[in-house]
Amino acid sequence: MRRTRAARRRIGAWISALLALFALVAGCGGDSSSSETGASEAGPGGGGLDASDELADEAAPPPVAVPDGAPTVLFLSDSIGAGLHLAEHQAYPAVLQRRLVEADQPFRLVNASESGRTTAGGVAALDWTLRSEPDVVVIALGGNDGLRGVPIAEIERNLRTMIERSREAGARVLLLGIRIPENYGDYATEFDELYPALADQLEIDFLPFYMEGVGGVPELNLSDGLHPTPDGHRKLADNVAPALSAALDALE
Repeated sequence: MRRTRAARRRIGAWISALLALFALVAGCGGDSSSSETGASEAGPGGGGLDASDELADEAAPPPVAVPDGAPTVLFLSDSIGAGLHLAEHQAYPAVLQRRLVEADQPFRLVNASESGRTTAGGVAALDWTLRSEPDVVVIALGGNDGLRGVPIAEIERNLRTMIERSREAGARVLLLGIRIPENYGDYATEFDELYPALADQLEIDFLPFYMEGVGGVPELNLSDGLHPTPDGHRKLADNVAPALSAALDALE
């Protein structure tokens, strides 16, 4: 039996604090090399802005007021979801939370994204992250697997495990589609086809290529050509907001 909302909020707040601490530690020692990806096709030196240029002109917004009883949304992603090189409030999960609060659709955010995470890492983190008892789990993993050439069957198995275990925990799942560069040949084709096929088979919420309009766009990525600028994260929030809003609407 699931705990009461009050109990869930207390446990969730505790989990969120520890996750934030772990994210800070990971960020300090994270790898910002080309193994990190949101499936951008731009390479290093892609002409984007440095993080310091963006952060200098953007103050942190006021804290978000989330009412009691609001649903919990857990994000499982890599450096993109973690907002690598940026402030926490600039990452697209935090941008999404502010936007949906303003749209009278508030949720408590648990951002368990971690730089360098693969789908195997997502599976390994499940027991811990699901303790927050999310109502919606947003999965945006696989880009790092793809660039490393992890076998498609292994990626599928890991994604399936995350989806099924999240649903067993009582959460609705939103899978965010990811693509890798076309120069990966047949592997890229199989990779791209994996996400919609899996979402259709398991009948879950799905957003094709959540980095549409950001991946490979120099002005929306930092100088590494891989990680979005704050404007890039706002565009990601534009992309994901309708799908997340629909998932929240569908909660019983």
